[in-house]
Amino acid sequence: MEETYQELKRRQQEEINNFPFIFAFNDKQLAEGMEKIGLTIKDTDKLLSLGSGSFIKKTDRDALNELFKKHTQEMNDAIKNDTKGEGFIFDMFQYELDNHEYCVTYDTYDTLSSLGLTIEKVNNNPALKKGLHLALQKY
Repeated sequence: MEETYQELKRRQQEEINNFPFIFAFNDKQLAEGMEKIGLTIKDTDKLLSLGSGSFIKKTDRDALNELFKKHTQEMNDAIKNDTKGEGFIFDMFQYELDNHEYCVTYDTYDTLSSLGLTIEKVNNNPALKKGLHLALQKY
């Protein structure tokens, strides 16, 4: 049985949560985080800043990039496998329309943007178009 959109997102979030990130906004948090991933405060040259107080070991850069590529491929495959737009795609749109408060805004832009889609891409893919149409029917 194929994963639902929510199952895919949950599993991928777990994989992200299990990746050895450090989140530090002061020297104490940085030292504690570095110790947690096997570094000392003197090893700051071995850290890569991802911005917004997040860091990884420089040696983990390729692994993080591979994880993100894997997640993108899994999403693309799940969309591709739903040729009718009535399963994964419908679930995906329904979840994200709710998540981006379509019921308040009646604007699909945030939903589509969160999925890396444009209205043109949806309209040019019959399964995406049908899935979005089905999800919008509840409103």
